[in-house]
Amino acid sequence: MALPILYSLQHCPYAMRARLGILLARQSVLIRAVVTKNKPKEMLEISPKGTVPVLIIAHDETNIEMPNSKGELAEGSVIIDESLDIMLWALKLNDPQDLLYAKKEGALEEMLSLIKTNDKQFKPNLEVYKLAKRFHKDSEVKDRELCEMFVAGLEVRLEEHDYLMGDRASLADYALLPFVRQFARVDRKWYLQSPYPRLRNWLDRHLHVPLFTKAMAKYPLWLDSHEAFLLGKN
Repeated sequence: MALPILYSLQHCPYAMRARLGILLARQSVLIRAVVTKNKPKEMLEISPKGTVPVLIIAHDETNIEMPNSKGELAEGSVIIDESLDIMLWALKLNDPQDLLYAKKEGALEEMLSLIKTNDKQFKPNLEVYKLAKRFHKDSEVKDRELCEMFVAGLEVRLEEHDYLMGDRASLADYALLPFVRQFARVDRKWYLQSPYPRLRNWLDRHLHVPLFTKAMAKYPLWLDSHEAFLLGKN
């Protein structure tokens, strides 16, 4: 059986999110590693927006049809080029840890709302904060404070339980993990003394497990080797 193909960039938080979802769902894909400055033509043909991750999979999950010379997918093949959609695809196939909180009414809607706030508000503010720090802008503190509006909300959630949705991990924890990690790395000295001890503990727990190490494995670039590498187990 041909495996789904995932175009991925090692340090992109969206690609990290997709890889985590695939591993948590115990699915298998073939990774084609890319870099931002030199994206494969075949990836751009099937997903012209040019961002990762991009997952190619067949409806029947038995065969992967690659694009023809015009970039058209054969009948029965689909692409998923949004990181959260890849996580949901994988976890709906198999969710051994019940990360979707299937038996808790309204839980998935709450998670999706939190993730949307992360993607639409926190992430843009984070990019501004990163640039302010990098170029030593006078706006750095103000830009960080905009990020903290979201971060403080996560801290409040973690005052109530160990994870964002309860006493065990959820989709939301892993979907937000790559972005909180980025925030923590912008100004490490400030972060370590910031008023978010529960968030620090939460992040440390996630970063120091084999799952995260596996998700962050580095692969030779597809354009250099034209070789895909297995992520997950058959």
